[in-house]
Amino acid sequence: MLEEPELPSETVSRATARAADAVVVHIESRISVGEWPDGAFLPAERELMAEYGISRTVVREAIARLASRGLVEARHRFRPVVRRPGYDAALSAVGGIVSHLLSSSGGVKNLYDVRVFLEAALVRHAALHARREDIAALRSALAANEQAIPDSQRFYATDVAFHGVLYQVPRNPVFPALHKAFTSWLAPHWERMLRSPERNRINYLSHREICEAIVERDPDAGERALQNHLGAAWEYVRGTFADPAADAGPADA
Repeated sequence: MLEEPELPSETVSRATARAADAVVVHIESRISVGEWPDGAFLPAERELMAEYGISRTVVREAIARLASRGLVEARHRFRPVVRRPGYDAALSAVGGIVSHLLSSSGGVKNLYDVRVFLEAALVRHAALHARREDIAALRSALAANEQAIPDSQRFYATDVAFHGVLYQVPRNPVFPALHKAFTSWLAPHWERMLRSPERNRINYLSHREICEAIVERDPDAGERALQNHLGAAWEYVRGTFADPAADAGPADA
């Protein structure tokens, strides 16, 4: 049982932090060995207080730390839910930091440039290594994208899905997690972009050009189409930012 010693008030916060560290280590170990599987509820606060011999303050500090590491999902008035360690959880854990960085001057463009750099490489990889099922998935996503042109909300979802196929081709779980993270981090900014069937069609034609280059096994054409597409999209969206000058450079989903 972890004891929380009685200390002068000026050192209580430090003691709380040390006690919370110990609880985090114990809970993290129990999650890693499967005692609490993904999706399971952690014990109630009172149970944890009794089991570890700690205060409610220490329990809440420990839960906050576990949540920051992506090991639990904590919501007010609900018991925390276990989230098994994974790439999604790891990227989700830094979401708050990324959101802060995006609010700084040039922050959105910096993240967007990383996305462009990565997707250009993914398109080249797809053109050289895509399998039959990858081509089928890309064509299916493209067809859904075309059908959604009149409906901008649905078009955005199919736009995200089309780009998501590129992240699936390498068969590396890190890439789909990155796509999910990029979408989550940039979505609040992209929602400012004016949308219309005419603009949707322009983006669809760019997607079609990317798809055709991959089908033709032409990595140079694919990379060029991808960069032209995302570069033009950025020029279209950057005027909607509060500080366009801060993010002037090469958006859609």
